[in-house]
Amino acid sequence: MDVFEAVRTVLAVRDYEDRPVPEDVIRKVVEAGRLTGSSMNLQPWHFIVVEDREMLQQLGGIVETGPYVAQAAAAIVVAIDESRFAVSDASRAIQSMILTAWAEGVGSNWVGFFGMEEAHELLSIPEALDVLAIVPLGYPSREIGAGIKDRKPRSEIAHREQFGQPFESQ
Repeated sequence: MDVFEAVRTVLAVRDYEDRPVPEDVIRKVVEAGRLTGSSMNLQPWHFIVVEDREMLQQLGGIVETGPYVAQAAAAIVVAIDESRFAVSDASRAIQSMILTAWAEGVGSNWVGFFGMEEAHELLSIPEALDVLAIVPLGYPSREIGAGIKDRKPRSEIAHREQFGQPFESQ
């Protein structure tokens, strides 16, 4: 799948089949995050891969917005250093991982956004780091409509040269 096709078709997956994601796919997903560009090449992220079923269930209990983490085959917990650009840089890495997983047929989603202090103790994450998000990984439990998205038309969100100027000529 090419990059644009992945962007065009990726959807949030919150319900997973009960089957493992192969190790080579997980490695590829982590590598996509690692290779993502960052401000001043600081790479302010740490990726904790969790595959243990009990640990996944505990993670699912930590985040109000993503109890389905408990049913995922794996999850990547993203912790960040304290730096001015860490949230932006790690967000880019998360999107790289989500798109890479999708291209491999694996669904995921961004879960949480800070406020996951319990994950520090659970995963032995140093207090100096913030847990930004959890990215569950798994095969979708049902066929989903790839690319069927409810998005604003381009004419409402894209402008040329100045705000309010049509991006596309009429």
